[in-house]
Amino acid sequence: MVLTEVFGSKVFNDKVMKERLPRQIYKALKETIEKDIPMQSDVADVVANAMKDWAIEKGATHYTHWFQPLTGITAEKHDSFISPSPDGSVIMEFSGKQLIQGEPDASSFPSGGLRATFEARGYTAWDCTSPAFLKTDEAGNVTLTIPTAFYSYNGEALDKKTPLLRSMAALSKQAVRVLKALGNTTSAKVTSTVGPEQEYFLVDKKFYSERLDLMLAGRTIFGAPAPKGQELEDQYFGSIKDRVSSYMQDLNKELWKIGITSKTQHNEVAPAQYEMAPIFATANIATDHNQLVMETMQKVAFRHDLVCLLHEKPYAGINGSGKHNNWSLSTDDGINLLEPGTTPGENLQFLLFVCALLKAVDTHADILRATCATAGNDHRLGANEAPPAIVSIFMGEELTEILDKISRDVKITSRGVQFVNVGVDTLPNIPRDNTDRNRTSPFAFTGNKFEFRMVGSAQSIAGPNVALNTIAADAFDEIATRLEKAKDINTEAGAIIREIYKKHSRVIFNGNNYSEEWVKEAERRGLPNVRNAVDALKAFVTDKSLTLFEKHRVLSPKELHSRYEIYVEHYSKQINIEALLAIDMAKKQFLPAVIEYATFLSDSISSFKAVSLPSPVQQSILKQLGSLLASSYKSLEKLEAAVANTQEIANVVKRAESCRDKVVTAMQALRGGIDALEMIVPRDMWPVPTYAELLFKL
Repeated sequence: MVLTEVFGSKVFNDKVMKERLPRQIYKALKETIEKDIPMQSDVADVVANAMKDWAIEKGATHYTHWFQPLTGITAEKHDSFISPSPDGSVIMEFSGKQLIQGEPDASSFPSGGLRATFEARGYTAWDCTSPAFLKTDEAGNVTLTIPTAFYSYNGEALDKKTPLLRSMAALSKQAVRVLKALGNTTSAKVTSTVGPEQEYFLVDKKFYSERLDLMLAGRTIFGAPAPKGQELEDQYFGSIKDRVSSYMQDLNKELWKIGITSKTQHNEVAPAQYEMAPIFATANIATDHNQLVMETMQKVAFRHDLVCLLHEKPYAGINGSGKHNNWSLSTDDGINLLEPGTTPGENLQFLLFVCALLKAVDTHADILRATCATAGNDHRLGANEAPPAIVSIFMGEELTEILDKISRDVKITSRGVQFVNVGVDTLPNIPRDNTDRNRTSPFAFTGNKFEFRMVGSAQSIAGPNVALNTIAADAFDEIATRLEKAKDINTEAGAIIREIYKKHSRVIFNGNNYSEEWVKEAERRGLPNVRNAVDALKAFVTDKSLTLFEKHRVLSPKELHSRYEIYVEHYSKQINIEALLAIDMAKKQFLPAVIEYATFLSDSISSFKAVSLPSPVQQSILKQLGSLLASSYKSLEKLEAAVANTQEIANVVKRAESCRDKVVTAMQALRGGIDALEMIVPRDMWPVPTYAELLFKL
């Protein structure tokens, strides 16, 4: 395999367009992509024909408009290229209209009240800023896949892409205003760029198929800890097992073919946990790519008799999986607006943009938290390996010091370039970065970007980036308005930096976010600590949020309310599925296994008694079993009652609250008893694979 030949071989990318499109058509399409100029129908027809010819040459027979509804996964409807010919044969056709617009059934996707069940019409519209590509299934069928937006008959967004594109436009508009006010006359567009690190677990397909909870919920509802976990810290960056390495190599090939820059791979902290990281792309393309990454990870795993688990917390007691959303800002003429340079204290443009983010995150921490609010992420946020539910910013010692001195009108002395010297003559002196890295921070400045670490591993990154783009745009808007009215730009810029730091520095925390001391300190500072998804999601429909997203034309109040209802309802459905799983597994697997073992012990006691032998061990174990069996059965009855009562609640929010308070609590109680029983029952009598098998038999 020659990587340079394989990479992008299944993408209708710029190179292919330049080769296959007439010069004027190519130029017109590039202007649409880069300058947001509407596409003419004659241009679309030529592009569609070239795209069709290219796809057919690659083996495609069908095309699909690929979109991202509010289910959290992608959707597609396949149509063939064939059209009937007068002579009874068929011809292969694909028009500009077919390329630009599709019509899936909008009533069959979550709409949160935007669409009635009988109102079925919805539209998909070609997003030409994200290249079309070819998807090949395991049978070898090839489909031309066209990234699209999805919206209702009345124009409301029914997907995750449409608000993302709107937010990118809003951010660019306001950021360019700031740049122009600062005297930049060359940058015409600012784009948010994203590099999402993807964490995941692998498990042997055989063990997966024997665990109903993994199959239907993506996580273990039950499971006692293995004798060994991650306490020796020997997993992280450890040698990759051959079977996993083979999987990773296959995964990389598939990703490279569709133009995804899979760059980094390594063992993560937990056993059987791994990470893949791509190179940065525009927020829109990065979002599309990440959806494909997750889909491809799962598809390729099956080839290797593995299953890829993307749930935020597949196993209790060890690290869960996140999706670190590395976010930055770039101009169309190549400037990284979050690059501090060697003298950040003298870089006014950098300091203004960083302060804008400081203001945005502190003002709208609740919205950022809401974008990561899911039933799965509730298991992760606040645990030992993940950021807490408190949103704070890590700035690093040098940058915090610079902002603090500016706020107090103290002269800034540049540190210049510093080097790390480890005292070994044969090792080079390495330039020290402006900041260290803080892996406990939910929103950390890491040199020339911010890393938003609260995002869950199974989530689309669209929502978090919609929020980041929009809150940043709002801060840029306020700063630009002040600069545009200023008589002296430098004086006003300095005043803005001072004011923002004084008002919003409370959100800066450079210490250990996992510590209990920080929880208390955050409360003292007045920072919100929203510990569960149901409460966090309410931030979407506050007056502040409704005003913000409507002001920048990203989401209307109606669209926001619909999303809130969808996400709250999804939380309830997920918890209900897990509760029904718990009931089913307890009744049909665990309790019968325990009774079988108890019967075996009783028979053993009778046998010992028959030959006048004492049986204190069996009696002791049987007593433990009896006690745990009785308490587990009571917990099971309470869970069944909680599920039944919750499902009778009509109000969506109250039902979710009951799931959180009653159902989840009952599930935890049942798990406690069942997991204790697992520690007693012999392995050959326990009905499902254990944590030791799931985590270490790869």
